[in-house]
Amino acid sequence: MGNFCATPVDNDHSQYSSAKLRRPELLNGEIVTPKLRKFKLEELREATGNFEPAAVLGDGGFGTVFKGWIDENTFEPSKAGVGMPVAIKKSNPNSPQGLKEWQAEINFLGKFSHPNLVKLLGYCRAREENQFFLVYEFMEKGSLESHLFRRGVEPLPWEIRLKIAMGAAQGLAFLHTSEKSVIYRDFKASNILLDQSYNAKLSDFGLAKMGPINGKSHVTTQCMGTYGYAAPEYISTGHLYIKSDVYGFGIVLLELLTGMRALDTSRPSGQHNLVLWAKPCLSQKKRLKKIMDPRLQNKVPARVGTKVAELILKCIENEPKNRPSMEEVLESLQTISAMKTKPSETRPIASHQNLQGRHCSPCQSRDGGSGTTAIARTR
Repeated sequence: MGNFCATPVDNDHSQYSSAKLRRPELLNGEIVTPKLRKFKLEELREATGNFEPAAVLGDGGFGTVFKGWIDENTFEPSKAGVGMPVAIKKSNPNSPQGLKEWQAEINFLGKFSHPNLVKLLGYCRAREENQFFLVYEFMEKGSLESHLFRRGVEPLPWEIRLKIAMGAAQGLAFLHTSEKSVIYRDFKASNILLDQSYNAKLSDFGLAKMGPINGKSHVTTQCMGTYGYAAPEYISTGHLYIKSDVYGFGIVLLELLTGMRALDTSRPSGQHNLVLWAKPCLSQKKRLKKIMDPRLQNKVPARVGTKVAELILKCIENEPKNRPSMEEVLESLQTISAMKTKPSETRPIASHQNLQGRHCSPCQSRDGGSGTTAIARTR
């Protein structure tokens, strides 16, 4: 997916009424005094076996992520398999944005504590090597992206997908309703991490921005984020709204429902852009069934699928003012989760591989051809 210039939690949210949701402290979060550990480079080398290749968890826009081990009480480095596992991000020394994104991550995650935000434990700056490091809690199940799209990974049941959506929604709702509203700006499947129980936590705050103040509706900033998830008004004008995040949430919810990436040039022409192709199908039950992830094996009740599709359409409205708030999105997901209707009995659907080129002819729409081309991140 291209960039452009751009502790387990109980996920039963029924206790939150509409009024209560507007108080962020009741979303199990708080603004805290930073208590981050300042690590030395030598300590991080010891914790990762000198950043050995076997410790690599993955790569991202900031740099490479390694698995390390530290003592859970003292935070001193320990040998592999001893103590507490952590994820250590090591910046790419050639990245012009390394320092800014490192500072933003510390500024935001160092100040906020919430069960649906990944926990930042410490940091390190190696001036002599022009590198920056961030140390996080280790998320056993990796990213939502890997569970949805990586080959050979067992598909997530619908109940787990809905649980993940609710957790991510609660994290965003907390950010949006905090004392200084925070716009996450890069909401996407790869930035949603999962713990052992599939509780969702938002990660990567390198692009986060403080929301508008003094009665303004938006902030103006150079476009940065990821194609396919970024709201249209942000791409076209650089105007960033709180509800720009809601658009991105709608895209991820669509990915959860269809099992398809927001952008994928390997799909047939006309289907590269998931929103453009799928949007006409979301408002009609028969067409909706054709685009739902067949790996769910018809275990999503028709009534539930319809309600999810309706919520997606609200989230991806072109005008930000017409999109729901994340508190309202969370309430809708709670209602959907409470639905106990049985799945309708339908004939088995073809395999997911065969449906990557799903020719739902009534739903076909022209693709703008944006593809997944990467463009450098610059502020």
